[in-house]
Amino acid sequence: MKLHHFLLATALLTSPLLEAEKGAAAPVTPRQAVALFNGKDFSGLYIWLRASGPKDPHEVFSVRDGAIHMKGGEHRGCVTTRRAYKDYHVSVEYKWGEQTDGGKYVRNSGLLVHATGADGGAGRNAWMPSLEIQLAQGCEGDLIVIRGKDKDGAVVKVDMATHVRVAADKKTRWDPKGKKVQYSGRQFWWKDHMPFFKELLDTRGNKDVASPKGEWTRVEAICRGRTVTIKINGVIVNQAVDVFPGHHHDVIFHQNTIGHEKPSDKLHAGILVSPHATGFQSTENQFRHVKTDVARQKE
Repeated sequence: MKLHHFLLATALLTSPLLEAEKGAAAPVTPRQAVALFNGKDFSGLYIWLRASGPKDPHEVFSVRDGAIHMKGGEHRGCVTTRRAYKDYHVSVEYKWGEQTDGGKYVRNSGLLVHATGADGGAGRNAWMPSLEIQLAQGCEGDLIVIRGKDKDGAVVKVDMATHVRVAADKKTRWDPKGKKVQYSGRQFWWKDHMPFFKELLDTRGNKDVASPKGEWTRVEAICRGRTVTIKINGVIVNQAVDVFPGHHHDVIFHQNTIGHEKPSDKLHAGILVSPHATGFQSTENQFRHVKTDVARQKE
């Protein structure tokens, strides 16, 4: 999927959300592990859907057996943390279900971090401007900048760079010793993204570290300062540097390209798990063990 709160899927228009719109609380730096999902309900989270905003009449998202279940089909949206974080280590486990929309392309979802701006401000009213960690089959750990707008319609700047090498298909892969490149509209592929991978349903790359369909995969984003490091099943697969928005103590700014600054609507360290997919395919998925922890120096 081409793609901070931690976003999983949608938003409830209750008093905490209204308060966030008036001015979000200063982001918190975790000092110990904190469960973002309690395994029982959406406490501390909210839902947002492209078609219905903060309401979920079709129960796209539900909680069963200690996991958040997300339907397949034509739904687009996210689950977001109500609380904002900075300098954090977020982790979540996900597993594909069976349902798709009948399309031929890979199952697709994403973990979005550094979400800022307005709910529905990106993805044609589906999610917030953010940095996406791709979870599509064979593409797990690819990085995508999702740009959009704030609640007043002003453009929200989201940006990053990374270090890359050129692979056999003439496309870039993450390489910590490679050339530094600024984001220019194409996703930054993880270090062993298979050359010439066709992205067909339930296929895998020859060096994938994500678990096969039907098994749980653990994805982690270690967000420290302006660097975001991605792990899939414990393996470092990608890293973003010079990430914007960044954190300036407890004051969060949105800065545009000509240097003016203004406070952002909100900046969340969170999990946005979005049922968006290549070719507008949306696939059934479930998420568990969602937590944030200290972003330790050596991670």
